[in-house]
Amino acid sequence: MIEAELKARVHNPEYVMGQLDRITEGRAEVYQDTYYDDPSGRLGAQDQELRVRTIHGPDSTRSLLTYKSARIDAESGSKPEHETRVDDAEAVHAMLRGLGYVTAISFRKHCRNYEFRSHGRSLLATLVQVPEIEGTFLEVETMVSKEKELSSALDDVRSVMGELGIHADDFTTVLYTDAVAARLAPDTGQPDSPER
Repeated sequence: MIEAELKARVHNPEYVMGQLDRITEGRAEVYQDTYYDDPSGRLGAQDQELRVRTIHGPDSTRSLLTYKSARIDAESGSKPEHETRVDDAEAVHAMLRGLGYVTAISFRKHCRNYEFRSHGRSLLATLVQVPEIEGTFLEVETMVSKEKELSSALDDVRSVMGELGIHADDFTTVLYTDAVAARLAPDTGQPDSPER
């Protein structure tokens, strides 16, 4: 599957949340994301991602193992994605470390997720805040099975984001991993300021 996703900086989070709340009920979740690489950084150098995500919701916790290969669309950063739910995240972390992978970066995303249908597609819209990064972001994604479907899916995602008040100059392809890494203190590996 290919994740057709666009991301934008949100200048008026209350407005966007209000628009989404009119469509469907949102759910607040906290993602604990840990990205792995081999010691040489090969995966990152090849634009690949290997991630364990644990999602803490109000009523449950679940974990996912995700591999993303290199992006196939430079404008959006969309990538083929393979993901599976795991019952024991700690066991998966141990397996990856045992296979020689090391933690490339780990951080939390505070999310409000909205699942709905529009333009004939199942969509997930997520308002995101990351403690190390200033501001709020909106991600809207849908999944497609073939690369030739990606352009049309991204057009639909872009249209939905426009309906939510996102403008052309709001879009960004900056990765959270890169933005968080840029905020880490070079000597200590700790954030410049404590998480709140």
